[in-house]
Formats: sequence, C-alpha cells, structure tokens
Amino acid sequence: MFCLFFLFFLNLISFQNINAMLLFRRCHSLTRLGPLNTQRHQVAPAVVSCAVRLCSSSSSSEDHRSHQHVHSVSWKHGLAGLLAGTGAVLAYGLHHHKAERADIGVQTIEKSSSLPVFSQEEVTKHRSLENGIWVTYKGGVYDITEFVAMHPGGDKILLAAGGALEPFWALYAVHNQEHVLEILSEYKVGELSLEDLKKQQAVKSSDPYSSDPERHPVLHINNLKPFNAEPPPEILSDSYITPSAFFFKRNHLPVPQVDPASYQLHVEGLPGGTLTLSLEDLKTRFPKHTITATLQCAGNRRSEMNKVKQVKGLNWGIAAISNATWSGALLRDVLLAAGYKPDVAQWARHVQFEGLDTDVTGTTYGASIPLNKAVSEEGDVLLAYQMNGEDIPPDHGFPVRVVVPGTVGARNVKWLGKIVVSADESSSHWQQNDYKGFSPGTDWDTVDFKSAPAIQELPIQSAITTPADSAEIDRSEETLTVKGYAWSGGGREVVRVDVSLDGGKTWQVAQLRSGDKGQAPEPSPPTGRAWAWKLWEITAPLPPDARELEIVCKAVDNSYNMQPDTVPPIWNLRGVLSNAWHRVTVKIREDESEE
Repeated sequence: MFCLFFLFFLNLISFQNINAMLLFRRCHSLTRLGPLNTQRHQVAPAVVSCAVRLCSSSSSSEDHRSHQHVHSVSWKHGLAGLLAGTGAVLAYGLHHHKAERADIGVQTIEKSSSLPVFSQEEVTKHRSLENGIWVTYKGGVYDITEFVAMHPGGDKILLAAGGALEPFWALYAVHNQEHVLEILSEYKVGELSLEDLKKQQAVKSSDPYSSDPERHPVLHINNLKPFNAEPPPEILSDSYITPSAFFFKRNHLPVPQVDPASYQLHVEGLPGGTLTLSLEDLKTRFPKHTITATLQCAGNRRSEMNKVKQVKGLNWGIAAISNATWSGALLRDVLLAAGYKPDVAQWARHVQFEGLDTDVTGTTYGASIPLNKAVSEEGDVLLAYQMNGEDIPPDHGFPVRVVVPGTVGARNVKWLGKIVVSADESSSHWQQNDYKGFSPGTDWDTVDFKSAPAIQELPIQSAITTPADSAEIDRSEETLTVKGYAWSGGGREVVRVDVSLDGGKTWQVAQLRSGDKGQAPEPSPPTGRAWAWKLWEITAPLPPDARELEIVCKAVDNSYNMQPDTVPPIWNLRGVLSNAWHRVTVKIREDESEE
C-alpha cells in the first residue's frame, strides 16, 4: 500500500518541469518524524516535506497514452481516490515511459552496493512505526518509516509493511517510471538475500488487470490501467448508434469477472427489507424496456481546458461520448417490487449504486442519483443487461449496469451489485470529492468540495468530428462537408446546430438527423425525454480567397440553452463540463497549376 501513498507525491513531479524536481530536493523545512535509520540518505525528509507542501500546486506532464490522478486536498477521502487511480482531487499527468526507460530506473536501484544483506524474516520484523516500516522491491530493502510517519492514513500503508511492493504496484503500471524509482532508491537500506529473492520471484504477483477484456486497436488510449480510451472522432459521426467496440471506455478500477449464473443484485433501504435478484429474475420478473441514450464522461473535451491552463484529469479529446440502445428492467419497477411506496419520499432523497469493481482494499466504485429521477415514470432509468441488442460487454458493465439517461456518465454505475434507497447521497469518493464544477478562480488551495453539488444533468454540447483539426483540403474540391454530434443533458432535445467557416463571423444551420442515412429516423421523443444525441452535417462552398478556415459549431436545445463561446470563463480545476464552441482549423491547398 505504500506505493499508493508514495505515488501521492512522486507523480506531482513532471519530467517537463525540472524545476519541480529541484524544488523537491531543496526543501528542508519539516521536522523529521518517527524513527530514523542512519544508513539511509538524509535527503529523504526534505523530499517528503516538499511533497506535502506541493500537493496542491505542482504541475503535471501530459502524454497521449496515459494520465493519472492524485488526491491533493481531502486527507479523509484520499485513500479511495488514490486506490482508484482517478477522482476529483487527483493530480494527473503521469508520464508513461517506454519499458526501456523504466529498465534504466530499475538498474539504478539494483546497482551493487556495500549495503547489508537482509533475510525476508528480518524484513518482516519491521512492520510497525516502533520497529520501522520496511518493504522490498526487486531485491532491494527499503525503510519507509519516515514517509509513513509524515503521511496521514499510515495504517493503510501498513498493508505492504514487511513485504514486497510488487503486488501493490501491479495495480498501477505508472510506477514503472524513472523518477519514481529514483526517489525510491533514496530509501534503500540493504539488499534482500539471494535465497529469499529467488523465493519471491517464484511467486508470480497477480496483476488485477490481467483479465481485462481485449479492446479494439483503433481506440485512443488515455490511460491503460485502469483502461480509459476514446474512438477516433470521425467514427462517431459514421453511425447514429455507436458500435460497442468503439463506445468510449471509462473505467476507474479493474474490470471485475462476474459469473452471470451466480450474480446477485441487492436492493436495500426500503421498509420491505432487502430484495435480492438474480440476472434471471431481472429478465423474467420485470418487463423489458429499451431506450436509446447517449452517455458522456464529465471530462469530455478536457484537453481544450488544458490549453488554457492545466487541469487535473485524463486528457480526453472530443470523443468521450457515445450513443447506444440499452435494454433491461426499469429501476422504478424494481424499487416498487422491493417495497417502494410514495411515503418513502417523505424521508428518502437519493438512490445509491454500488459496483462490483474493487481496489486492493475492497473499496468499490459508487454513486447516487436523486430519488425523483429514479422513481419517475418519465425518468427511464434502467438496470440494463443488453447494449445494442446483445449482452452488455465486460467493459461496459456485464452483466448489469445502471443507465441514467440525461445524466453524467459517472452516475451510470457498471457491474451493479447493490442499490440503496437513502436520505443521503452516496458517501463514495466519486460522489463527494469528484465530478463537481467550480469557479475559474477556485484553485487546489481554496477548493471545498462540500460547497458544490455533484454533477447530474450535463449542459448542452456539440463538437466537430470531421474534418480534423489541422486537416488540409484541395481548392479543387470547391465545397467542404462538416460533420459532428450534438447532445444536451436532462432529456432536453437539440433543436439547432449553427456552423461557421470564418471563426464565428457568419453562420449557417446544419442538418440534424436522429438515425443513420438511408434509414428511418428515430421518432421524435416526448418532451423531456430526448436521451439520444443528434448527428449533424453541412456542406458549404469554400470561400474563394481563404487560405485557412476556422470552423466553429454551437448547439441549441429546446430550452434555448446555448454553448459558451470560449473556454476561459468555464475553466475549472478538474476540467469538467467543457462545452465551449468547438473549433477546428483547416488549411486550403491551392492547385499547383494556379500557382
């Protein structure tokens, strides 16, 4: 467990920001706590001191492969966020280096030295603050006592005390980075005996992600463990219904292996007691209900906020949104069967969901929605067991997930194991300290997560899926076709998409569609139940003298909500709710014969 807290401050160091590393090495202000080992480098307390002080302000590095988060505000909720490798106050930007770079770091740690050799039995004796906290990693022995003593939640770190870090580090591949290994080396006090090292190597550490499903190679991976990826934007506008393989993937923890034959869903909190349902019960005891609904991650288009000022979170492009058909039992029907009656609303306000995905301590992913959404006949909240006419794939919640149409993806809990009707919101980290919006003037030193409501319905959104930013087109083509998607939360229907080829000076109205070309469109939804996106398209002549086009889109819903024109006024430290006008630049290539 040490690794998770070690990651807490190590990952604040950016390879793109050498000054941050230097600052870590120059801080000397905190007094040492806990027993010291004189064999260890004395720079360690300074490193830890600086880590504590820089939690809320250090910069982070970017990578097209992976971003991770680190909790930097609430110690009370820090563990859940850290174990999840994602969450509200999690500093992102861990740079996934190639294996060759990681190997260099490992070699640095494993260099031969004159340090003493310890047996595993001797290491195991150091499992408390009184006797010191020792761990092993790749044959080295490390005394992390000072770090544990300086960090709240030290009792959780003790899970790794006296043993190997590898089983814990397997949960997060981001530890295979040179700077993590380099700073760990400063805690080294000895070598593990060759005999015990061979015993360790004989026991293969379990990678909790080893059973994750295969994914389509076209997906752009934002984070590997846990897996988070989005499709190429142009794929989104190819099909009104997003194929499951291309539907964006947003996991917070390893994908659980659930046996559908033994699956059970527990419904609690109602006067009738706990109702336990099997998968077969859901399929046979309740009418099957089907909806078409778009799901969007709260961090969709976060990369545009990063261009204004760096935020904390996975660097999503414009494709953390997808549309699918979902089938299952209505949550309302299940709650009625469990004993829900109108008088429950006199004391209950929320319906909590708990997933079957867990971290190494057994902490599960959780979220909640308002009770009135859950029980409304118009709410269409599903306990879905089918996606696009087939069993829900493992990445999307097999065998059962919640689909809360019109609501942020974070509340659509996958691998559903428990439902609780309650007077309180979910106490989950992701409900209390994540997925909330703040003023652009709020920073990590002043943020109070209790002061903002959890995101439920999302605002109006649209984006250009084709052409891509920085694309080139030939003047001889004479016209340009622009495509994209538009969607609004809360069941509000998109009624118009405006498109400009000159940066917003002049506008044209795009054609909307709610189905694939050549097929009958989806019927117009009832008011307040427009759960699915609209795809849009426009073909316009190229301006005769333009060498470069700034294409802009903005959507309008039936409440006349419109997108803001720029990012800075909606910027927030978590990079959520990014819905400014989407802009791409296209260059026009002149015919050589005319030049």
